[in-house]
Amino acid sequence: MSTEPSVMHLVLGASLPVQLVLLILLLASVASWALIFHKSSLLRRARAQAKRFEESFWSGGSLNDFYDRISRDPRPREGQEAIFEAGFREFKRLRQIEGRSSSELLEGVERAMRVTLHRQIDKFEEGLSVLATIGSVSPYVGLFGTVWGIMSAFMNLGNAQNATLATVAPPIAEALIATAMGLFAAIPAVVAYNRYSTQIDELFGRYDRFTDEFLGLLQRQIGGQ
Repeated sequence: MSTEPSVMHLVLGASLPVQLVLLILLLASVASWALIFHKSSLLRRARAQAKRFEESFWSGGSLNDFYDRISRDPRPREGQEAIFEAGFREFKRLRQIEGRSSSELLEGVERAMRVTLHRQIDKFEEGLSVLATIGSVSPYVGLFGTVWGIMSAFMNLGNAQNATLATVAPPIAEALIATAMGLFAAIPAVVAYNRYSTQIDELFGRYDRFTDEFLGLLQRQIGGQ
C-alpha cells in the first residue's frame, strides 16, 4: 500500500539550496515570534503604567510631593513617569537660576520632556524594523527557494526517460514548501508590525498630550506666583 509523502519527508528530500532557504525562513519566523511576544508584553505594560500614572497624577496633591515620591522609588522610571521626572527636575534646576524668564523656564522644561518622550518611543520602536524586514523579504526568499527547487526538478526530469505525474509532483511539492514557509514567516510579522505601530502611535499621542497638559499646569503655577 502506497503512502503519501509527509511534509517532513519532502523537506528532507529537498535539494540543499532549498533546505538552506527553509532554514533561513524558520530562523526568521522564530525571531519574529520572539519579537512579537516581547513587544506585546512591553506595550501592554506601558499602557497599564500610563493608566496608573494618570490616575495618580490627576488625583490632586502637590507637584513637589509627587516628584519626591517618584524620585525616591528605586525602580527605573518609564513612560509618563520618566517624562514628568525629567521635566520637573529641569523646572527645579532652572528656577534656581536668577534672571530666567517664564518663557525660558518653560522652554527648558519642554526640551527635557521632549527628549525623554522620544527616548521612550525609541525604546518601543526597537525591533519593529526587524519585523518589517521579515514581513517584506520572507515571501521573496521563499519564492527564490521555490524557483530553485522547480528548476532543479525539471533539470532532473529532463534526464529521465519516463516523466509522469507521480515523478513530477514530489519535486514540485518540495519546492512549493519554500513559498508556504515564506508566507508563514511573513504574515505574522506584517500583522504584528502594523498592530504595534498603531499602538506606539497611540502611546506617543498619550505622552504628547500629557507633556502639553503638564506644561500648561506649570505655566499656571508660574503665573500664580
